Amino acid sequence: MKKTAFIFALGLATTAAAQQTYQLADAPRYSEETGYGYDLIETPAPGSNAPFFFSVQVPDGNYKVTVRLGSKKQAGSTTVRAESRRLFIDNLETKKKEFVEQTFFVNKRNTRIDDKESVRIKPREKNKLNWDDKLTLEFNGDAPVCESITVEPADESVITVFLCGNSTVVDQDNEPWASWGQMIPAFFGDGVCIANYAESGESANTFIGAGRLKKALSQMKKGDYIFMEFGHNDQKQKGPGKGAYYSFMTSLKTFIDEARLRGAHPVLVTPTQRRSFDENGRIRDTHADYPEAMRWLAAKENVPLIDLNEMTRTLYEAMGVEPSKRAFVHYPMGSYPGQTKELADNTHFNPFGAYEIARCVVEGIRLQLPALAHHLKPVLRFDPAHPDDPATFHWNDSPFTEMEKPDGN
Repeated sequence: MKKTAFIFALGLATTAAAQQTYQLADAPRYSEETGYGYDLIETPAPGSNAPFFFSVQVPDGNYKVTVRLGSKKQAGSTTVRAESRRLFIDNLETKKKEFVEQTFFVNKRNTRIDDKESVRIKPREKNKLNWDDKLTLEFNGDAPVCESITVEPADESVITVFLCGNSTVVDQDNEPWASWGQMIPAFFGDGVCIANYAESGESANTFIGAGRLKKALSQMKKGDYIFMEFGHNDQKQKGPGKGAYYSFMTSLKTFIDEARLRGAHPVLVTPTQRRSFDENGRIRDTHADYPEAMRWLAAKENVPLIDLNEMTRTLYEAMGVEPSKRAFVHYPMGSYPGQTKELADNTHFNPFGAYEIARCVVEGIRLQLPALAHHLKPVLRFDPAHPDDPATFHWNDSPFTEMEKPDGN
């Protein structure tokens, strides 16, 4: 399929290739026949403050998305996410008759590696928006308003940052789960596209075995980056040849060597701490020698390291034993539709927690990767010892929820 620009503007949608015109107000439900349309949930009525989704069928690659947010008829407060709830625009306010144009880059992929091979995804991933043939945008917020959407192929100069990891990194599709990998796109400005390949339950070796690394490598080019955060699930593997300084090192070395072979920059990220406090209010180390092994490998291979293990220790201890629950999936029964029991998960984050972890990663990028940090938006510096007040974090839930916890722990 040829990459073309799609424009959906104030009641009009045009494709540059076919020069056809459609009424967006009368746009169909998405189908493979049309290749575009409202998707996933019922199309909201005019003037409604309900969220909506819009999808465009495009080949694999990076896309420049430009949205003109605002309305002649009402004030707006708009959040824009893409694919599996990747955050790009957070609560942008517009006055009545005010319009603000924003541009960001979205990576779209499917499971096909080549004509003979595909990524071996898990059954729970089969409906995941990250793995289909369309680019999906979610417009949410207190009053989502959008005048136009433009989707066009990104320039080859755009840097792709590939994220590899487990459930603490993955784009979580459903509320109330979230991970830092789906929050970090909101921190980057022009010239960078985040491609989150992480998946719940993955270890470094199973990530490779499922073809996830091979798929990422098929899209990788010189100057890109690949972040690796593993350890949570790797530490559970037992048997001959297993261990932090054995099979784990071998797998991470494969990531590093393959990236460098393509002129890309490998980056190691130590695993996030679990919310496990001792009697003195200090975080217990629960990852055995896996974080230290990653530090050793980073020094040996001269690879930048973001020590998220230490930053999250500081973060959780600063939050405190009970208040730190507000960063994790801790909710009483009935907090979400279909929730028939209490949720009390000390590994996986809610959106606020995921956002705080993303801020930690951003600080690591500032310290370790100055060339990539050049593309960050001008936001306030973050000190994990002084976390944000969760009361100031405003998140409009996506329409979809799931009570089953992510794979891994």
